[in-house]
Amino acid sequence: MSDLNKSDVDSVCVELSRAFQGVLSWKWDDRFETVLAEFGVETKDKVRAILERYLSSTWDSANVGTAPEIVRTIDSDFGGLRPEQWLFTSDPNQDALIFCAWWPWGNGKSISIRIGPFYQKLSVSESDEKVDLFKKSFGV
Repeated sequence: MSDLNKSDVDSVCVELSRAFQGVLSWKWDDRFETVLAEFGVETKDKVRAILERYLSSTWDSANVGTAPEIVRTIDSDFGGLRPEQWLFTSDPNQDALIFCAWWPWGNGKSISIRIGPFYQKLSVSESDEKVDLFKKSFGV
């Protein structure tokens, strides 16, 4: 998928949810308004490969400070990246993007990911409508 296509948030959501069918199960996370999946570390390479196919930028605690403002806002909303946590995003030079927060658990056996859309220039009602479409694409 080219970066040009990645600016279409709705299409990326649908394609990403299809890529994860049979790999992950999703639930809604009210705290962050994202879909949430938890999986064992034995699945991490497969999950990361899917994320990297659809989300072209990867941020960590070392480089997020130099990221575009939209990425720094998402990072701040999640409390800041710690070592071994990542933030994957579609094109961060757009007014809307898809992101994935990657959080390894302290037990070294599990990882959680949270995926969501982020819109900078939508009204509350427009954003709510987009979030509803997003939730439907992930079946939650």
